[in-house]
Amino acid sequence: MLLISYNTLSRIVPVMTLLIDTTLTIGFVIASGGLESPLLFFALFPILTAALRFPWVISLLIAVAVVFGCGLAGYLIAPSGTLWSDLLPFMARSLVLLLAALISGLVGSRIKQAIARTRRLEEEAELRRLRTAHEQARVIFELASTLSATLNYNKVLEAVLEVGDTGMRELGPPESDYVSMVMLFSHNDLRIVASRHLSQRDQNVVFQGRRGVLAQALTTAEAVITDDPAADPELGQLVAMHNCRQAIVVPLRAGFENFGVVVFGSLQPDTYTEDHQDLLIAICNQAVVALQNAQLYQSLREEKERIVAVEEDARKKLARDLHDGPTQSIASIAMRVNYARMLLEKDPTRVGEELAHIEELARRTTKEIRHMLFTLRPLILETQGLQAALKQYISKLAETDTAPIHMEAAPKVDQLLDRNTQGVIFYILEEAIRNARKHARAENIWVRLYLQNGTFVAEVEDDGCGFDVDAVQVRYDERGSLGVINMYERAELIGGKLTIASGPGEGTRVTLTVPLQGGQARA
Repeated sequence: MLLISYNTLSRIVPVMTLLIDTTLTIGFVIASGGLESPLLFFALFPILTAALRFPWVISLLIAVAVVFGCGLAGYLIAPSGTLWSDLLPFMARSLVLLLAALISGLVGSRIKQAIARTRRLEEEAELRRLRTAHEQARVIFELASTLSATLNYNKVLEAVLEVGDTGMRELGPPESDYVSMVMLFSHNDLRIVASRHLSQRDQNVVFQGRRGVLAQALTTAEAVITDDPAADPELGQLVAMHNCRQAIVVPLRAGFENFGVVVFGSLQPDTYTEDHQDLLIAICNQAVVALQNAQLYQSLREEKERIVAVEEDARKKLARDLHDGPTQSIASIAMRVNYARMLLEKDPTRVGEELAHIEELARRTTKEIRHMLFTLRPLILETQGLQAALKQYISKLAETDTAPIHMEAAPKVDQLLDRNTQGVIFYILEEAIRNARKHARAENIWVRLYLQNGTFVAEVEDDGCGFDVDAVQVRYDERGSLGVINMYERAELIGGKLTIASGPGEGTRVTLTVPLQGGQARA
């Protein structure tokens, strides 16, 4: 109700004001002398007001009313003859007033039309801005919904291009021909991993990202527009860019890490506006998060597969060790027991000697089984740490192997590592020692534990026959008994690095480096 009353008053008040102004003006003119009044031209004020607020006819009617009122007053008040003697000056003043009313009305109409046109253009621009913001929000929401529904790396890239193409078309005039692509870093090079309207030849082009708009976008972390993509030192390698009149490059960046760029090319000049830049930047920001999630998911999958593979290798190794060691020994014991039974019937005097051999074989088998149980998960590793476990392991090896194993370790060096890391390091060193004993025919084996520049270092070195490292690495599958793959995989699980240095007749050195955390390294 209040709103209706306000709208009614807003229409009535200007009319009432104009009527009052006109009446007062006529009264002042008549009171100040009528036809000879110096205030006659003050009638221009309501005329101009009417010209600016109402149609031009109203201003003309006000002028006619003023002239008619003054003329009527003069006719009634002035003596006869005076009116006619002053008629020409009065008509001249009246004509000027009427012309002023007509001109001001026409000018006012033009001004009102210009104001209305400007207001309409502003409203249309505001409407377009709101529509653009709505479309951008809709596109971003659609992209977020699409990206949140998948962790597939390729689907993320395809969604970025699909939503980007749709959004670019909705923000500007539709095009039938355009170029778009996503480039990601791989081995320090930019490679096209998803594209639209690119030939197979263009898809195989490799970029350095060190020149032109690619380098500028990656360096400044901002969107870059070029009006001559064909002349760009890197984008110009693409045949599709030779037909483009404009291109925009938006970096895929998270923090200080560059993942790559998104490139859109248009066959029309002056296509990409600030709205396009804002849209692409928003899309790329969403894409970077999705790419990070996809990469993390892929890394977790690979890590899971690697852990499964490592555990499978460990089971295979245990099966081989059981087959080559205790299983063979137990089979040998069974054969010797049968042989002792035969001797008991044919040559009882030799039974005691055979039983002694059986006892020795049984004791050796017991040691082998205990040794295998120890290497699976030594209890001392949990209670006293890596150094104590290695010392006990070496002492157990000394019971069955004559080759001396020398251990050199910095005091309490293993206390800088957590228990899980110590367990992995123990398995790697155990495998390296086992390989040295089994294959190197070494006279001496050295085990070293020390710190170097905030990094834990473990070494196993022997003075054996050595081998060609490159040849063995090429034939991993054939030399699987060396457990090299298993060692490399376990080193990666703890963020370490394993290197093997050897040569025929030069011995072998296996080095494991594990970076320590900041606080641990300072300790």
